Amino acid sequence: MVNRLGALDASFLYLEEPTLPMHVGSVMVFESPAEGFDYDSFVAVVGDRIAGHSRYRQRIREVPGRLDNPVWVDDEHFDIGYHVRRSAIPSPGARSDLEDYVAQIMTRPLDRYRPLWEAYFVEGLDGGRFAVVTKAHQAMVDGISAVDLAHLLLDPDAVPVDDREGQPGSAPSDLRLVADALLGSVLNPARVVRGVGAGLRDVSRTGRVVTGTAGRLVATLARVGARPAPDSPIKATVGAARRYVMVETDLDDYRKVRGRLTRGRYVDDVSINDVILATVAGALRAWMQNRGLPVTATTTLRVMVPLSIVDGSGDPLTDNAMTACFIDLPIGENTPSMRLHQIAFAMRQQIESISVEGVGATSLASIGGFAPPTLHTLGARLGSAMSRRLFNFVITNVPGPQQSLQVEGCRLIETYPVMPLGRGQGLAIGLTSYDGKVYYGLTGDRDSMPDLDLLARSIQDALAELRSAPRGRA
Repeated sequence: MVNRLGALDASFLYLEEPTLPMHVGSVMVFESPAEGFDYDSFVAVVGDRIAGHSRYRQRIREVPGRLDNPVWVDDEHFDIGYHVRRSAIPSPGARSDLEDYVAQIMTRPLDRYRPLWEAYFVEGLDGGRFAVVTKAHQAMVDGISAVDLAHLLLDPDAVPVDDREGQPGSAPSDLRLVADALLGSVLNPARVVRGVGAGLRDVSRTGRVVTGTAGRLVATLARVGARPAPDSPIKATVGAARRYVMVETDLDDYRKVRGRLTRGRYVDDVSINDVILATVAGALRAWMQNRGLPVTATTTLRVMVPLSIVDGSGDPLTDNAMTACFIDLPIGENTPSMRLHQIAFAMRQQIESISVEGVGATSLASIGGFAPPTLHTLGARLGSAMSRRLFNFVITNVPGPQQSLQVEGCRLIETYPVMPLGRGQGLAIGLTSYDGKVYYGLTGDRDSMPDLDLLARSIQDALAELRSAPRGRA
């Protein structure tokens, strides 16, 4: 049987543009063990981890005439040395050097004639550390057929293998692909109408197919309405170049804010996720003021926050097990504690409306083990499938394990997501909590966000402001 891409996966290929690559990445910083760890050792580890996951050895094959969605085929000339690359920054590499390196490699689209992933072994960091930077296309990582490489590296036992071994299969001929497409059209006539009528020339129709495929998106829109997002200083014509900044904060600070500002009957109404969103809101407020932009009492920015759906089935997390919350961050609110309670109230309202539908909603929760990289990709997929008119930017916040992890004796000490930008959106933020820290990865359009480092510093300041804020009345 031909392994065909679904409508949602195919849309990520169709909608990709040179300035808007649709891959998601991660940055992991490791301590080298006393005996050392080099590029050859890393290649061996990656080869071992992907051995039971055939998607990492498959590439995209278009159907002649675009009669149907593309298919996955084995790469008969798979070359792990192409996908796992050695690199370095000038030693002793500072954080800013690594950030610049990540921004550069994330601008390059993945080669569609090869499996849609890459990993970089980056040497030269200060203290003898090294970094691993991964990137994978949104069409590839769906949480079932494939999880993110960082997930495989750090927790391979939590991901079932597909038991495909031996030599790669031969690619199907064009005749076979056409025959399968025609057979599918006989069994499902509506499919060929979509395929031929839409093609690549009608992106808007493709987008409608996407919306119909991502199960809960229509219900989400019904809940929040079709109100367009407010005017935003983040709105931009996104170019090809990027900026990337990493921010490290202490998880305990968010817990202290939650405990101090939400005593009594309010404590159950505010989550760590709410405190994080309030921190981002405070940072954006300071950033806008530093830019000299008007900030009034009614100024807001709407963020799309992906949530996982919990129905008690224990099924793996997929696109259909996710929904979106739209939160208007109260940028114009002067009091930090009031910003927190307004965000918590808005989030609680949307979560309760989801629960009315028979399922519960939580912040992105682990599939099992070190799942944050995969979950960030699923969050990005959800954002890419929705109309950009509904929100100003995306924040994915994924809790990770609170104990130290390692790969072949190399301890993971920092981990940052790298989120893609959407059309007209010059900023995307991903967060991962791990081993007592909360790690922010800020991706910005290079031209429209020249002061992305200022926003990063404002996150630290906004968290400090929340820590010292009076409780106020809520």
